[in-house]
Amino acid sequence: MVNEKEKNSRSKQGASAAPKRTYRKRAVTKDKENKENKTNLKTEAQSASKTKSRARQPKEIKKTPVKIIPLGGLNEIGKNMTVFECSNDMFILDCGLAFPDADMPGVDIVIPDFTYVERNQEKIRGIVITHGHEDHIGGLAYLLKKINVPVYATRLTIGLIEGKLKEQGIFGKVNLNIVEPKKTVKMGCMAVEFIKVNHSIPDSVGMAIHTPAGVIVHTGDFKVDYSPIDGKIIDLARFGELGSRGVLALMADSTNAERPGYTHSERTVGDSFDKLFQKGEGKRIIIATFSSNIHRVQQIVNCAVRYDRKVAVFGRSMVNVINTAIELGYLEAPEGIFIDIEMMNRYESERIVLITTGSQGEPMSALTRMAMNDHKKVNITPMDFIIISATPIPGNEKFVTRVVNELMKSGAEVVYEAMYEVHVSGHACQEELKLMQSLTKPKFFIPVHGEYKHLKKHADLALQLGMPKENVIIAEIGNVIETDGNTMKVVSQVPAGRVLVDGLGVGDVGSIVLRDRKHLAQDGLIIIVIGIERSSNEIVAGPDIISRGFVYVRESEELMVEAKGLLTDTLANCSASELREWNSLKGKLRDALSDYIYQKTKRSPMILPIIMET
Repeated sequence: MVNEKEKNSRSKQGASAAPKRTYRKRAVTKDKENKENKTNLKTEAQSASKTKSRARQPKEIKKTPVKIIPLGGLNEIGKNMTVFECSNDMFILDCGLAFPDADMPGVDIVIPDFTYVERNQEKIRGIVITHGHEDHIGGLAYLLKKINVPVYATRLTIGLIEGKLKEQGIFGKVNLNIVEPKKTVKMGCMAVEFIKVNHSIPDSVGMAIHTPAGVIVHTGDFKVDYSPIDGKIIDLARFGELGSRGVLALMADSTNAERPGYTHSERTVGDSFDKLFQKGEGKRIIIATFSSNIHRVQQIVNCAVRYDRKVAVFGRSMVNVINTAIELGYLEAPEGIFIDIEMMNRYESERIVLITTGSQGEPMSALTRMAMNDHKKVNITPMDFIIISATPIPGNEKFVTRVVNELMKSGAEVVYEAMYEVHVSGHACQEELKLMQSLTKPKFFIPVHGEYKHLKKHADLALQLGMPKENVIIAEIGNVIETDGNTMKVVSQVPAGRVLVDGLGVGDVGSIVLRDRKHLAQDGLIIIVIGIERSSNEIVAGPDIISRGFVYVRESEELMVEAKGLLTDTLANCSASELREWNSLKGKLRDALSDYIYQKTKRSPMILPIIMET
């Protein structure tokens, strides 16, 4: 019995203990499941959060790439030209010239290298022009001789282009199209919208280039003038509207990027002219300005009317531009205010205003010839009151100073540069450049039109306004800048540079010719002439020495006699075989004389041996 009781008691204890162990096992399992569930929920939440965050980030969509290829106007003043390319379509924006530097003797003008354009001429849909200044249209006629494509520009700009085409004999052979601001021209897969801007010539425009990758805004040359002479204010509203919709890139004029503040209105010059006309009472007034500054000419004409003076015009470019402006209605002048040069003598000097070219001291300009007493129609006297209504272009300061000095030596009173407000710039200063950046809100920025210091300063302004450094590109001519709407970078290089125009020759003056010209200008020329009898291989004449630009022969007879003796000895020491090899003989004579001349004079003239066969 006891055993049974114990058994039952043990079995009861075992039965009660067993369920307890199972409960603990289940509790542990449940905790594990809860933890796993929490982990899974957390993972799912993180995954959902990542998916949401990916959904929030806009997916970068690569668009059809667009290439911007500057062929001029960067790291230099003038020669502005840019190619825009997309798929199988291209167009050109501006085609200007630059004036030669001091190290280009004999060169008339400098134009861009058209090699890349000529290679791709079947893709070119047209040429658009921002305004009628030489640095934007001066190379156009040379390009149109090579490729005949339509040209699109505003009315005055087309009028000035026509004059260029007539000079080159291709007027009537080119399709010229007048486009008003706010109008758009289709260029294959791209479109160019003309936007009104202010500059120192009427009818200036900027461009909004609508491409598959986005809108590229090119300001052209511009400033913000709230009281322009023609009453047509820059279309800031349109630039702002483009900015609010999204501008991919801004290409903006950098000419005045170093100057703080704002550019003054052209009207301030009119006020200065009024005071100067009063000051010049009783004298003949001569005003030199840029031929293309029609607004300036308009204000001179207004003053001439007010003070009862007649206006005569000097300088071919000035006459051409004024005639075009009057014909197209951009210059208003009463009947009879302009007189022919030949009629000047019929009026008293104090009733005459002369408007002339030469504000930059150009050697062949009308004002320079007047200053040097080399003008057929005008002699400068103490009864002349001369106003130079321009600021010297960098590099021209010496030429302008020389002209001012010569005019003053003739007794004339000369007003120039900052003495009075006789000139205001046509280019935007820093605050106007910041305004353009703020209105357009571009993703990328490319400063254009200027030397490197101007481009760098303009780039710094963009950085100050919050533009990321990697989104600013200071390019060089020939760079291929490519964008797909997300990124923009320089990807390659095309042929670019300068082509020199000398007289009727285009590109035939290269670096070697320039080197020779500089050599001749610095040290002069010595020509050695000898005559050789071909059959007997004997020297029958010479050596004779002819010198030009080296020394004055009559004052250096001893030097010439010794040089001649040296050449005679050199020829005497030549073998028969050396006398037959004319190239090596010329080299031997050149080396012998060059060493002697340098030893005696420390100069290195160009030495040119000439062998004549008798």
